[in-house]
Formats: sequence, structure tokens, C-alpha cells
Amino acid sequence: MRLSSSIADHLKFLLPSADDYREANWRRDVVAGVTVGIVALPLALAFGVSSGVGAAAGLVTAIVAGLIAAAFGGSHVQVSGPTGAMVVILAPIFAWHGASSIMLLSVMAGLLVFAFGLLGLGKAISLIPWSVVEGFTLGIATLIALQQVPMAMGVEIPAGVNSLYGAFLAVQEADWAVSAFTLGIVLVTVLVIVGTSRISTTFPASLVAVVVVSLAAFFGNLAVPTIGQLPSSLPAPSLPYVDFSLMRQLLPAAFAVAMLAAIESLLSARVAAGMPGQGSYQPDRELVGQGLASIGSGIFGGMPATGAIARTAVNVKSGATSRVSAIVHAIILGAVVYLAAGLVSHIPLAALAGVLFVTAFRMVSTSSVCKILGSTRGDGLVFWITALITVVFDLVVAIGLGVAIAVLWAVYHLSRLSGVVELPLPGERQQTDDKIAYFRLDGSMFFGAAERIVTELSDVHRSTGVVILSMSHVGILDASGAKQLADVFVELNERGIITMIKGLRPEHLKAAQSVGIIDALSSPTYLFDSIEEAAASARKLVAEGL
Repeated sequence: MRLSSSIADHLKFLLPSADDYREANWRRDVVAGVTVGIVALPLALAFGVSSGVGAAAGLVTAIVAGLIAAAFGGSHVQVSGPTGAMVVILAPIFAWHGASSIMLLSVMAGLLVFAFGLLGLGKAISLIPWSVVEGFTLGIATLIALQQVPMAMGVEIPAGVNSLYGAFLAVQEADWAVSAFTLGIVLVTVLVIVGTSRISTTFPASLVAVVVVSLAAFFGNLAVPTIGQLPSSLPAPSLPYVDFSLMRQLLPAAFAVAMLAAIESLLSARVAAGMPGQGSYQPDRELVGQGLASIGSGIFGGMPATGAIARTAVNVKSGATSRVSAIVHAIILGAVVYLAAGLVSHIPLAALAGVLFVTAFRMVSTSSVCKILGSTRGDGLVFWITALITVVFDLVVAIGLGVAIAVLWAVYHLSRLSGVVELPLPGERQQTDDKIAYFRLDGSMFFGAAERIVTELSDVHRSTGVVILSMSHVGILDASGAKQLADVFVELNERGIITMIKGLRPEHLKAAQSVGIIDALSSPTYLFDSIEEAAASARKLVAEGL
């Protein structure tokens, strides 16, 4: 009964409630929603085009996923939609399996993220090291920039090629009669964004830039590639065709997308919660909301979505107080589809490339990179390896390898902090004290440090009759460490040396008993709470000739 009640409480905690809107300031939320909707428009178009699925899919994702995540997510100011990191994964999948696979992939990944939330994995996913997150971000930013080179050159390249090789091909095959104009559009777009961004942090610089270059290209009658025709309404919802063979092929990609969606969304929500005036967020509910958002996006013909850090930051800085602002943002984008699809179709693709060049550059925090590189060699190594693997191989491989290296480095560092220190016995020194060795075990007795510590303990002088080991400073005692400690006690006993333990912590008692440390002592009674008791017993044994 208690278990079912706990499950019911957990599920209730994950559902929307009236409390979500209790502190809403409607005027401020509407203003913030309109602002972030205007900022999100060019990004939604650009990410849709860059992924290969198309500008329409980018808009659909921003509208549908943005609305669902706002209602069901765990952050009251999070803005969700298509993001650059997701585009990097989707582009090769689109090339290999076609547009219909993205709808199915979105639903599959959404179900996985939804399951992560139900299982309470929100906090576990957020434990990924900072150096891995920043290295991953640098790699993603590099890939986004490389993916824009073909659009910036006005060149079409074969679908599915490596981003670095694709950029090389685009430059090699450029028709400079066209590329001169497209590169000019990119340059003007970047300059307008950078210049107008200084007006205000919430100023829609990307939209202004896109409008300026689009008007110039249209009235200048420039023969450059444009977005092309967009639908004037949202597509009707429909479940993607279920092909079990395709599902098996897409399963690794779906897991990669789900992991990315979970990590990026929780990171964005955590950043938003740390901004002035913002409260906490609910990680498990955020995953549930993002999972439903990707499922809904896929049903409407969109692509997987995540929380977007840049748009969320604009939302907060525009005065958002509740999830009403993110809902308004989705409504504004919906109005663009129904009222301005014809105008949007004339936007040059090079303008969107310029927007994403700036986005990629701003994704990387130079101050964060400097802090990581200036901290420890291990963090620097993890950062660069994660970034390199992201660019050269695969995003999920990069995260997995980065985490693995971070863990190994932490184990190595922790093992170096562990060791054995020989100490004098308490009280007035006695003649027999030369036959008693008193050691303090510092740090951790675990698989990474056990062998070195055991070697130090085993190397006691042959004239020693009693060894006292203080374990009050041991932070970690795992099965490997306990087993090797028991073995060294057995070895010392076989050499005729009596073994004692002082200060075994209560949380280590179970491991010590089950693995055999207590049984390996010369006597089960040689387990003391204080060094005074242990020293008195040892001196008595030595005085009696052992």
C-alpha cells in the first residue's frame, strides 16, 4: 500500500496544476512571450533548414513542442524548440533514412525521455561533469558552423557527408558568381546581428538582420537560394508509419537524441533557475514535459525538441514570471505560419547561415573554457577530448568517453590522496613500543588505491609484534579495498604479527564483516573505538611476550 501511494504521489508531482499559473504576471508574460517569439522565428527556420527536414518542420517544432513543453515541463520559464545540438544529430539521419524517419525518431526519442522522467532519472542525468558539458558544447558549435558553409557558399553538397568534409566540398565546388553574393549576405547578417545586439539583450537582432538582407536580396533581384514555399497552416496530426525494421535501425539514434534532449533541457532549466529572481525547477517533470513535446512534434511532422538556453535567457531577461510567456511565444510563431508564410519563403538561405554562425560562436563561453583549462590537467584533458570526439565521431560517444575519462581521472586523483601514515603511540613512550606499529589509513580504501596501500602496510619491519590500523579517517571502503585489507591482515598473522583495528566507522562495518576483515584480525576482540584502548592492549601483549 505504501509503495502504490508513493508511486501515485510521484505521478501527481509530474502533472500540471493550477499552481503553475498562480504567480503569473500576465502583462509581463505576454510581453516576454512576444519578444522571445520574435527572437525564435529566425532560429526555428534556420535549424529546420540546417537539419535537412526544412524550414516548415523547424517552425512546427517550435510551435508544437514549445507549447507542450511549456504546459507540462518542470521549469516555469523554459522555452523549448529546435536547437543546434539536435540539428547535428538529425542531419545525417535525414540523409540516410529520409524525412519520414525524423517523425518516427522524434516519437521514439520522446518516449525514451518521457520514461527517463517517470523513472526519476532527472537528477542522475544532471551529474555529467562540467568539463564534459563544455567540451561537448564546443564540439557542437564547431559542427554547426561547419554545416553552414554550404549554405554560405550557395552550394548543394551530397547528403550525409561528414560536416568537415562537406565544408571542404562546398568551398571546392563553389560558383563564385553566386558565392560572392551569398557570402556578402552572410557577412551583412553577422554585422547587423553583432551591431544591433548592443542595443539591448532582448532586442531581436537576428530577426532584424534577416529582414534587412531579405529586403536587399528581393529588391536587388539577387539570384540566391531562398527558403522556398512554406505551408500556410499547421499540418494535420498523424502517427508516423511504424516500420519495425526502420525502428531497429533508428534505435541507437533515438537513444542518442533522447540523451541529448534530456541533458540539454536540464542544463537549460538549471541555468534559468540560477538567474536572479527565478525559483527552482523540477528535473523529472522537465523530462516528462520534453518527452511529450518531442512526441507531439513528431505527430505534427516536426523534429525532436529540447530546452533552448539562449531563448530561455531572453525569456527571463524580458520579464517572464511563469510558463504563460513560453505559451505566448508558441502562439506568436503559429500566427507567422498562418499570416506570413508567403513573406518568410523569400528569406535567403545564406541569411539563416549567418544567424547560425553567430549562434555557434555565442554557444561557447570563453570565460568557462578558460576556467576549465586553468583548473586541473584532468579537466582540460576531458574538455578537449570531448570536443574532438564530438566533431570527428559521434555526440553520444563523446559524452560517454568524456564521462569515462572524467571518472578515471577522479579515481586516479582520489587514489593519490589516499595513503598510510605511521604515527607515534599516545602517552608516555615505553621500551616495548618499538615492537608496536601504529598506522593511520587516510582517504579511501577502494579498488583504485587498495593495492598501493596494502603494499605500504605489508612492508612492516620484521621485529614488529603488533600492528594497529586506524580507520577513522577512511571515507570510502569498497569490496575490493576490504578484500585486500583482509588479505594483508592474514599475511601479517602468518608472519606472527598481531593485527588490531581502531575506529572502524559504522557505515564500513557491514563491508568489513562480509568480506572478512574482522575474521582476519588476530582476534575478533581486537576492534577498538579509541587509540588509547588499542595501545594499552598492544603494550600488554608485548609485555607478556605476545
